Amino acid sequence: MDIGYTICFIKRDEEVLLLNRNSPPVQGMWNGVGGKMEKGETPLSSVQREVAEETNLFLDENLFQYKGTISWAIDGERAGGMEAFIVNIDDDGLYPTPVQIDEGILAWKDVSWILEKNNHGVSPMIPYYLHTLLNKKQEVHHHFTVHHGKIIEYIKGEERMHVVVP
Repeated sequence: MDIGYTICFIKRDEEVLLLNRNSPPVQGMWNGVGGKMEKGETPLSSVQREVAEETNLFLDENLFQYKGTISWAIDGERAGGMEAFIVNIDDDGLYPTPVQIDEGILAWKDVSWILEKNNHGVSPMIPYYLHTLLNKKQEVHHHFTVHHGKIIEYIKGEERMHVVVP
């Protein structure tokens, strides 16, 4: 499986900086910042570059906390994954939003809003793993099986959670 992407959630108090993306695969949905790793990059150098490109925040590498991987298998044909990071920022005045960038709109969103069960505006995998990323110190692997656009299975470490397709 190709873990060729990175994702970062920048947290400030009880808010997370999210990007409402202009392009697929999660076009029109709120997601973390990140993207494809370039040849020769480490996950850390990739996520640091992506955060700088997408937010114009040039953050020191020691602020990035590695949280594990998020992977997926889609319709038995495509598989992929992301290396996940969290950054905690203490300054409430840092980075006023909303901000329009080439890739979409950046805005601070309350964690409770992001994790709301009936929130269909965030990337569908986020409510499964974000709480763990924000609150657990250890690295955790999260894996999703997707069939016809629906999550049918979520595996967190060794714990399996089956999602019934309506």
